[in-house]
Amino acid sequence: MTVRVVIVDDQALVRAGFRMVLDSQPDLEVVGEAIDGADALRVLSRVEADVVVMDVRMPTMDGVEATRRLCADRPAGSPRVLVLTTFDTEADAFAALRAGASGFLLKNVPPEELLAAIRVVAQGDSVVAPSITRRLLDRFAGQLGAGPTEDPRLAQLTEREREILLLVAQGLSNAEIAARVHVAEATVKTHVGRILAKLQLRDRVQAVVLAYESGLVTPGG
Repeated sequence: MTVRVVIVDDQALVRAGFRMVLDSQPDLEVVGEAIDGADALRVLSRVEADVVVMDVRMPTMDGVEATRRLCADRPAGSPRVLVLTTFDTEADAFAALRAGASGFLLKNVPPEELLAAIRVVAQGDSVVAPSITRRLLDRFAGQLGAGPTEDPRLAQLTEREREILLLVAQGLSNAEIAARVHVAEATVKTHVGRILAKLQLRDRVQAVVLAYESGLVTPGG
């Protein structure tokens, strides 16, 4: 299956470079480009895409706001967003994750890692390892607001599912969770899928964010 990609960046040279890399792959197709967040929303109203490669810092409308609007306005059919950032914009990446992005990469990532990340996001997974996501959240936990608020959706979870969510938020992989709770890795994967469905979350990254916002996990805890 061909993955349809829209590239959003205010620098023409960057867009051209990404397009050249993506066009070299038989399973990836660039179906649109945009120069900023507002332009991205216009493009995505006309074309169907699976993944949006989104820059963060752009004029008119930045990548965080564009991600928020894209995920809010078209929750069922919206493409997944892969945010690009630089070393000094991790705070923006965190905001983008909260807005609905499925992960982030640094702009200087090797081409093969960008290609792999797009494919992973297209399959419904996040491109940020849970442990890395947790470090990012720990660093910018102050942006969560005045304090944690229990999310009513958590009441839908069974005791085992709540336990699994806690371990996911602590940065454990499926294999590590399986060893911790003494079940098969496939069973953990099933639990994670049910958790995401019940909580109406897109991926593990969003599950980690919810766990922090609800106080299930505390920064540094």
